[in-house]
Amino acid sequence: MESWRVTTFTCWRSPQSFSSDLVVNQLAGDCELWRQKPVRPSGRRQKPVRPSREEAETSETLWKEAETSETLWKEAETSETLWKEAETSETLWKEAETSETLWKEAETTLQENLDKKLFGQHLVKKVVVKAVKGFLSNSKSKKPLALSLHGWTGTGKNFVSRIVAESIYKSGLQSKYVHQFVATLHFPHAQNINTYKDQLQSWIRGNVTICPRSLFIFDEMDKMHAGLIDSIKPFLDYYELLDGVSYRQAIFIFLSNAGAEKITEVALDFWRNGKAREDIQLADMQNALSVSVFNNKNSGFWHSTLIDKNLIDYFVPFLPLEYKHVKMCVRVEIESRGYTVDEDILSRIADEMTYFPREERIYSDKGCKTVDAKLDYYYDF
Repeated sequence: MESWRVTTFTCWRSPQSFSSDLVVNQLAGDCELWRQKPVRPSGRRQKPVRPSREEAETSETLWKEAETSETLWKEAETSETLWKEAETSETLWKEAETSETLWKEAETTLQENLDKKLFGQHLVKKVVVKAVKGFLSNSKSKKPLALSLHGWTGTGKNFVSRIVAESIYKSGLQSKYVHQFVATLHFPHAQNINTYKDQLQSWIRGNVTICPRSLFIFDEMDKMHAGLIDSIKPFLDYYELLDGVSYRQAIFIFLSNAGAEKITEVALDFWRNGKAREDIQLADMQNALSVSVFNNKNSGFWHSTLIDKNLIDYFVPFLPLEYKHVKMCVRVEIESRGYTVDEDILSRIADEMTYFPREERIYSDKGCKTVDAKLDYYYDF
């Protein structure tokens, strides 16, 4: 029984663009589709012709050459892939070497700036340099770096955070990867704390997504509403990824006056017992400071999970500044303005500062904070 066959149709338009109805209506057009009876071949059926040995051998040779050619093409493609991988690898190594060089430069800059411009803070220099250096050089950090700086006004907390920023980023605090929050400015109203939490999380998440090595500075932690800072707890924890984002390269710095009383208490004990200020060790401060801050109801860290879960890497104590340190601040400020130091004016400025305790008058109650204003009075700049 004869069967019907459908011949293949050739069409310049995409087959998907035609419906069955459209194809039927265009039988005489560009696309040809029809059914026809099979045509019985005329004449006698012919035997197939056996190829000669030479033709068979030639055909076999061509097949082998084709197989060889295909193998060579595959090898060529593999070779090209390997070259691309090698080039990529070399680029990555160069980037890694460059990155390592940049981090070493950052470490050197940080150490030099702290040595030249920060006075009376041997613990700060030691802890901050080691913490930042170790963190930047560790490509497999398990969590972000979190530093909490504590001490009286004018002891250098903001100054140190600025130096850290300048050591890592070319534009320092002006870098788009450095983000500063001031409690009384950015989070002023207690009734909006839930809104602040959402905004803070969104800001951190968005900026770390753009730049994993972002720096976040929180100033006036002692004036922040309790519970607000706990909203960033997931970002400081030991998670590899949170919603596809890693926070392990970020740096968080917290600045607070909370705990200053405890720091002063330890420093005074050393002074009254005839011990040198430089003999104070971090171990003498760390635990007492963290407990003091944790239990301070006027602190943004009051009963904070960041402390409770040990997510703050270092509590860095800024010791109260003595008379000699104030004179150092004045000297450096005069020199930075390009003027010759007048020792008489320098001493008068230091003498005008107020000191505590009232009987001993050892520590400046404003640190070096008002030095600039006093210089403007004595020097005709």
